[in-house]
Amino acid sequence: MTGLRKLGLAVIGPLAAIGCKAPGVASPIFGRPNTPVPVAAAPLQTPAHPPSEAAVHNLELQVVAQGPFPVPQAGPTVRPVEFQETLPQITGDVLSREWLAAEVEARNPSLEAMIAAWQAAAQRFPQQVALDDPMLMGMIAPGSVGASTTETAYALQLNQKLPWRGKRQLRGEVADTAADAAFEDAEDARLAVRLVADLAFYEYFLATRLLDINRQNVQIMHQYRETAQSKYIAKLVSQQDVLQAEVELADLARRQLELDRMQRVAAARINTLLRRWPDAPLAAPPATLDAPQPVGEVNLLWQTALRQRPDLAALAWRVQSEEAALELAYKNYFPDFDLFGRYDTFWQPASTQGPLRAQVGVAMNLPVYREKLRAAICEAQFRLAQRRAEFEQRSLEIQYDVIAAAEQVEESRKTVELYAQQLIPIAAQNVEAVRANYTFAKATFIELAQARRQQAMLLERQLESIVTYHRRHAELDRAVGVTLRNAE
Repeated sequence: MTGLRKLGLAVIGPLAAIGCKAPGVASPIFGRPNTPVPVAAAPLQTPAHPPSEAAVHNLELQVVAQGPFPVPQAGPTVRPVEFQETLPQITGDVLSREWLAAEVEARNPSLEAMIAAWQAAAQRFPQQVALDDPMLMGMIAPGSVGASTTETAYALQLNQKLPWRGKRQLRGEVADTAADAAFEDAEDARLAVRLVADLAFYEYFLATRLLDINRQNVQIMHQYRETAQSKYIAKLVSQQDVLQAEVELADLARRQLELDRMQRVAAARINTLLRRWPDAPLAAPPATLDAPQPVGEVNLLWQTALRQRPDLAALAWRVQSEEAALELAYKNYFPDFDLFGRYDTFWQPASTQGPLRAQVGVAMNLPVYREKLRAAICEAQFRLAQRRAEFEQRSLEIQYDVIAAAEQVEESRKTVELYAQQLIPIAAQNVEAVRANYTFAKATFIELAQARRQQAMLLERQLESIVTYHRRHAELDRAVGVTLRNAE
């Protein structure tokens, strides 16, 4: 495999001489990182809850009842999906975002497939730079065996094909850069898997904390109902206040059902990513997330993305691969050689007692069909132009994606500050003022319930804005190609 090397996107050869046009596009320079250590898939355990024999029998009856099916041909055995009943050791009782991302990476089948594809591509280099196997030929004339007038006629010949100087090196470069691109594809898949894990973590965090807010709302509304009942018994208010409190509690119970569903779905999503049973118990998320921070200079972010994004690096390696393929197409104008050595006893009289005479020779192909060669060069040029255009397009997309993601993060940060500094304190003051007025019969219970409902809605929106900030920051990390923050 290659080490750190530069990728120069220079135009190869006088393309106008053969009537093809391939635009030359300047591109950044990428270096391949050190050979990575592949992520090993975690060992899987047999499920503790296999289906019963009766369930399997009923399923077979349903399949038979659906109608006749063609008998499948013998094929490869596919291992079914296996689940883990227990998680690895977790420090404490809190589900960490970084821990979850690492475990999901270790268990993700698509990432495992990408790593296997890279490892397979890495084995192409020694195959491409190696010489073809030598050919050994043996020949005998059956009629000469035991003849009195001639020796037994046989021939032995050994051939070795030798390509034109530089072809093997170029073939190896094509294979090597393709392996480098496959490695970057695996890195890009790893970032995508990490983003999925982060989003699942924040969804679980949001549902859990919303449940906490709803439980707090229920406790406060119970206190309000007790106050309303006391005032009703004292004939200070009408029964409407008590009934309004019951309506508010019933609506909170409806909200509880909605949030319970959200938490179960979020937990099932995490368990599925971890290859566990969807209803397996899961540790609670942290109580809070890190406070929002400014994202920094946007221009530096997208410039960092152009250096760090694995998908852009993969395209850069593919550009270099196409450059090597173009140069190899030019090399096909030169012949390859076939060197051989031969021992031959055909037509040697029996009276001749001299030693066998060795023969050596060389054969070569004649690249006379120039139209085919020119077409191959044109194809290589157009593929190179395609890769360069793809590289430039991806560079523009990355620049836009980083700027858009950074602006969204900054918007979310300012929104979180607005809730913390203005909306939430004002809503709390409003509730206390209405509650004091209700105590002294200066406000109705409906006004008190409405003020509390508004405060609860703002608390939920504040939490959602915090989670939105972290979601967008995870997407910004994905756009830049590197983590820009510490673990929660």
